[in-house]
Amino acid sequence: MAPRITFRRLDGILLLDKPGGMSSNAALQIARRLYRAEKGGHTGSLDPLATGLLPLCFGEATKIAGLLLGSAKAYDAEVVLGQTTDTDDSDGAVLRERPVPPISADALAAALAPLKGRILQRAPIYSALKQGGEPLYLKARRGEVIEAPERQVEVHAIEVLEQQATRLRLRVTCGSGTYIRSLARDLGETLGCGAHIAGLRRLWVDPFRDAPMVSLDTLRTLVEEGDEAAIDALLLPLDAGLAHYPRVTLDAEQTPRFCVGQRLRDPTWAQGTVVVYGPDEAIQGLGQVDENGRLAPQRRFNLAGQG
Repeated sequence: MAPRITFRRLDGILLLDKPGGMSSNAALQIARRLYRAEKGGHTGSLDPLATGLLPLCFGEATKIAGLLLGSAKAYDAEVVLGQTTDTDDSDGAVLRERPVPPISADALAAALAPLKGRILQRAPIYSALKQGGEPLYLKARRGEVIEAPERQVEVHAIEVLEQQATRLRLRVTCGSGTYIRSLARDLGETLGCGAHIAGLRRLWVDPFRDAPMVSLDTLRTLVEEGDEAAIDALLLPLDAGLAHYPRVTLDAEQTPRFCVGQRLRDPTWAQGTVVVYGPDEAIQGLGQVDENGRLAPQRRFNLAGQG
């Protein structure tokens, strides 16, 4: 019998390099057990086929997971032309095969153009998007007829990295909620031959564009070596996920007032969502500053080891 895990209070963000063939939740649970973290969450699912950056939030950092969920992201995608699958990726069953016509660089650019900017996109039927409180993939597995909803998403850029007769490599920069599988499917229909995703890697999620990722194998090795301090050192502090928000620093008199929910005012504070720090540079929470400089507490952080 495996030894019982003693979970601990732990706050921080892990930039996990998710392996292929594993769900995001499975990767989260493995990492959480390796860290022995009491509480954990991820910031938006990656498909099982996909690899790459999956920010995991532990402890108090789970309070900002929703903010990270809406961040811009970038992917490298391998697209196979000539086959349509029921999942819009290579994990699914082939529904239709069609010949791939010769496609010039100009024709490809023209086909990609309508997929950029603010567009309406229909999600794959095998997706975690919920309908009637239930993920679409569960309905699809039961054989139900599904009309996946259309949603507005934003695709900032699509760069062609490589073009072969039946395969493409694309780099996609996009906003929250964009399905790269849907982009491949819609591109294939525009080209008249069908298409699906054969490989997908998430490169970054704002604000984590340059920080190195950590693999599950690295975590396992450190745990086997008994080096808990080393795996803890791989965690980013909670406020690393809030680096793109303005900050407000309170003095010793203002800080306890903020912590009990009182409103404060300073006309020099930036308007909108702000990260609030105390005089000792310890993060206290998130607040909202209105047009008159009034700061309303929104979310309080109670970090381990912080008084």
